[in-house]
Amino acid sequence: MLITIALVVIVVALLAVIVASAAVRVLREYERGVLFRLGRLVDLRGPGLVLLIPAVDRMVRVSLRTVTLNVPMQEVITRDNVPVKVTAVAYFRVVDANRAIVGVEDYFAATSQIAQTTLRSILGKAELDSLLAERERLNEDLQKVIDQQTEPWGVKVTTVEIKDVEIPRDMQRAIARQAEAERERRAKIINAEAEYQASTKLAAAADVISRNPTTLQLRYLQTLGEMGGENNSTVVFPLPLDLVRPFLRTGPAPEPEHAALPPARTDMDALISAWMSLQPDAQRAGK
Repeated sequence: MLITIALVVIVVALLAVIVASAAVRVLREYERGVLFRLGRLVDLRGPGLVLLIPAVDRMVRVSLRTVTLNVPMQEVITRDNVPVKVTAVAYFRVVDANRAIVGVEDYFAATSQIAQTTLRSILGKAELDSLLAERERLNEDLQKVIDQQTEPWGVKVTTVEIKDVEIPRDMQRAIARQAEAERERRAKIINAEAEYQASTKLAAAADVISRNPTTLQLRYLQTLGEMGGENNSTVVFPLPLDLVRPFLRTGPAPEPEHAALPPARTDMDALISAWMSLQPDAQRAGK
């Protein structure tokens, strides 16, 4: 008799433990419980301790934390008919747990599919240059479109970022050639601007020298100083022609100032004439 009573007590205790475990739930701070009573939506519970009616109530846990969704690689054909492979990442969170459970079967899978289709749709309307240079604008467009489609499910998409864009190798070489040509164009423009500025400065310097010939002699001396400071073994001395012109003249003494000047000759002819005029004097000196 005592053994039977003990067995009954043990069975009742086990049943009480099972019922208590089925009737008590503890929800964390970031969790909410969607409560169904006999299949009907009752209310949102949590966080903390939640009491349920066994065999009558059923609760579904929903996390309110931000979820990181990796969008699989998508093959996209851009507006200018360039095939690219794009990967992206989306960040979303549940803002209405009731709609996230009642409005859609699996909000995570649904958001993933919407992100994939929207990625192909939005990037298919953009050109390759825009896809590479205007990612911020495309990210904003993707976030707005995906958020509008997931709003009825109680899901808020906060950020969408394009992670990587894979371009065919032929197109990579074409882009590299285009960039190289652009750099060469800029270099030629810079050289042309430098030549223009240098010519402008030289013209201004020529005007100054033409007004005062002494400045040309000072420039000669400055050039000699610069050449000597570099420890050069050869120094080219610019000799003014006015200093050697008296030695290059042949024949009788020049007429007064009002007389006509002799016809101009080249420097080479003047040097040859001077050398020929000095030859008889050298021979007489040798004899």
